[in-house]
Amino acid sequence: MPFVFDVQRAREETPGCANVLHFNNAGASLLPEPVLSATLDHLRLEAQIGGYEAADHAQEQSEHTYDAIATLLHCSRDEVALIENATRAWDMAFYGMRFQAGDRILTSIAEYASNYIAYLQVARKTGAVVEPIPNDKYGQVDVKALQSMLDERVKLISVTHVPTNGGLVNPVQAIGKLARQHAIPFLVDACQSVGQMPIDVEQIGCDMLSATGRKYLRGPRGTGFLYVRRAFLEQLEPPMLDLHAATWTTQDSYEMRPDARRFENWEGNVAGRIGLGVAVDYALNWGLENIWRHLKALAYQLRTQLSPIPGVIVHDRGVNQCGIVTFTIEGITPEEIKRQLTTEKINVSISDYNSTLLDMESRHLNKMVRASLHYYNTEEEIERFCKHIDRMAEAAF
Repeated sequence: MPFVFDVQRAREETPGCANVLHFNNAGASLLPEPVLSATLDHLRLEAQIGGYEAADHAQEQSEHTYDAIATLLHCSRDEVALIENATRAWDMAFYGMRFQAGDRILTSIAEYASNYIAYLQVARKTGAVVEPIPNDKYGQVDVKALQSMLDERVKLISVTHVPTNGGLVNPVQAIGKLARQHAIPFLVDACQSVGQMPIDVEQIGCDMLSATGRKYLRGPRGTGFLYVRRAFLEQLEPPMLDLHAATWTTQDSYEMRPDARRFENWEGNVAGRIGLGVAVDYALNWGLENIWRHLKALAYQLRTQLSPIPGVIVHDRGVNQCGIVTFTIEGITPEEIKRQLTTEKINVSISDYNSTLLDMESRHLNKMVRASLHYYNTEEEIERFCKHIDRMAEAAF
């Protein structure tokens, strides 16, 4: 029996579909109605009875978010920390590690700028060395090259699962297998993969994984989370602690929490956390395998329709490509493409040189248009989008 995704239901439950053609899901997806309602309901409760009191009232809902994320990642709830965004979640893991002169940090060529800047800062302070792993012929991390780079000085392998600027999906499971074999800590930035495809931290073999709520999970902005493997927890000390992350025990001592919540702080966006939990439940209800299969089919259709247009170059790489499609049009800047699409109520974003400097430099690219799909997008929207691109490309010649 052929697979059928209920796109009509997805769109009915997504109010924003009535207003825009939204191909900026790798920026922030449109909220589904259950997430919107849960978030607004808690904000209203805060306004009615007070913030602390509303938090007490919603304790069970807040706690459920840990269980939902644990189900999503196939881990335990005590391995999950709720943090205000993916960057800060990643920071809490990375800056919790200890490096010294001569230590090697291995990362991907398509690594995101925020992560690479952190590597460089720590390298400058400690004398550690940052080394990009070569790509294979498909543009993804070359696992054989990685294997040849491993020695006792490698103290961290840190890779972005789905880079910001293309359809690439890095082979994190193969990387994780090597990391485990050599007892090297493995940190995964899953900011753009969680919610788009199934994620199993045990299968990946990572020690730490960070993600956001606003992208493919369709949660509120200002939400994110960090997974830290229980057996690895004691090897990390958060770069910042407060009275939530640790207990002040005597005048000159403290004890950190025994679970991943040592990476949190006391103050948080309760409405956002509740909305995040509902968003995870919503994704699980659709089924991550179903979402992934449908997304890949939509992205394949978009690439297939864009590629034959004269002057259009699709820049996606990788063996296993995801719902992010990047392209340029000869003779017209990405900014102008975005501007014209915006006038038609079509949302896209731009990936620029500084966001993934090593990758963009190696491909001699400056900026690209990024069209990122989700399961509520339709074949008709893709056709409409490509007609606009076709007209722009024709006018540019």
